[in-house]
Amino acid sequence: MKLHTLLDFLPLVKEKPAENPEILSVENDNRKVNKGSLFICIEGLTNDGHNFAKDAEEKGAAAVLAERPLSLSIPVILVKDTKRAMAVLADAFYGQPTKQLHLIGITGTNGKTTTSHLIEHVMLHSGLKTGLIGTMYVRINDRIIETKNTTPESLTLQQTFHEMVNEDVDTAIMEVSSHALVQGRVHGCDYDVAVFTNLTQDHLDYHKTMDEYRRAKGLLFAQLGNTYDHEKPKVAVLNADDAASEAYITETAAHVMTYSIDNNADFTARNIQMDGSGMKFDLHYPEGSAVVTLKLVGKFSVYNALAAIAACYASNIPMDIILDSLAKMEGVPGRFELVDAGQEYPVIVDYAHTPDSLENVLKTVAQIAKNKIYVVVGCGGDRDKTKRPLMAKIACKYASNPIFTSDNPRSEDPYSILKDMESGVQGENYEVIEDRKEAIRKAVQQASAGDVVLIAGKGHETYQIVGDKVLDFDDRIAAAEAIKEKE
Repeated sequence: MKLHTLLDFLPLVKEKPAENPEILSVENDNRKVNKGSLFICIEGLTNDGHNFAKDAEEKGAAAVLAERPLSLSIPVILVKDTKRAMAVLADAFYGQPTKQLHLIGITGTNGKTTTSHLIEHVMLHSGLKTGLIGTMYVRINDRIIETKNTTPESLTLQQTFHEMVNEDVDTAIMEVSSHALVQGRVHGCDYDVAVFTNLTQDHLDYHKTMDEYRRAKGLLFAQLGNTYDHEKPKVAVLNADDAASEAYITETAAHVMTYSIDNNADFTARNIQMDGSGMKFDLHYPEGSAVVTLKLVGKFSVYNALAAIAACYASNIPMDIILDSLAKMEGVPGRFELVDAGQEYPVIVDYAHTPDSLENVLKTVAQIAKNKIYVVVGCGGDRDKTKRPLMAKIACKYASNPIFTSDNPRSEDPYSILKDMESGVQGENYEVIEDRKEAIRKAVQQASAGDVVLIAGKGHETYQIVGDKVLDFDDRIAAAEAIKEKE
């Protein structure tokens, strides 16, 4: 694409450079620049792309997009906000790929990953080709790509959608974080269905207040569009049991579908029954009722299933296919995942890293446990400090033997994080073991028949971030090793 053609998508760029080179790629990382690249200077928290513009020029960049004048021999195009412009140019350069996909976005504090996988499973079962973007990875059909963020930057995102289009994907499902919404990473994404799971305390280190956090999530529904297209309708799928949904209803012009366990809604679950191997419930929906069977457990799993059912229904998937698919779904790695090494007591690994998610998982564990509940839990460093005492309090409330340990301490002192946790449970019965592997080993060593061990916080993660080092660590492997050592 010619530079001038690309710049036509930026209405405030009035003075185009005399040169009009062919743009072969768009990059915001100078290390990826090649001959013919348009390099976009992004000012980040630790690095400023403007400082790498000269390097990009030397590597063959055809032009640079910047927020301030630069002394270069190639065209420099000035804009007020390069990050905002990057979203526009990425969408344009890759041919507006989301207009060629059925795009489902999922936001909320908890349940995004499981809900996205449930939807993906249904879509695959119905014969569609899918793409998935989320916390665990990007998956395009059967190909898996590792990711750093739940929601990638706009440039990476549009490039990924472009790859999906090239590989004949029909439906793309993605987790949409509150950070991504506020930072404009999803600008240019043409969502067809937007799903809200729930809103509970998290990320207050970034959003500062729950009102701001709620508003951030609401951007997904506000950005669904303001017109009605009969051929490609926009639908907001909202949790009627969460008070934030009332605000989102007023913020979106899209059609609204609601789901609920406790209130009236378009999709409701009644008569919920659960045992150790799964659960079933009566589903009531606009066209009738049916029995839903799942190999998942917990009230939170019912909410995730309802959200997935509503999103697939809004995507015109027949209900019999939806229900048949969900009945066959085995689960999601790191989400209430059983570690079976031949022991006579359940050991469960779960990603629960917020007060609400930890409480929900422990409530489910309480329904399974016949005797003691051991929970190994920590809190991440450089993140919301206010939730640390809350996590500890919940662990002590529901577990008979809570063990506080390290999660991903990052740049913080692990013992300082643990002291923050302890501040919420003074006088309670708990144990502190900073070494996570040793904490898991201790819980497993003490457990016996009728007990349950829950290892919370990291789920599918296969690393531990300590300082500036990323160390190999997997709760599931640590637990299996501890079980085998005991046996």
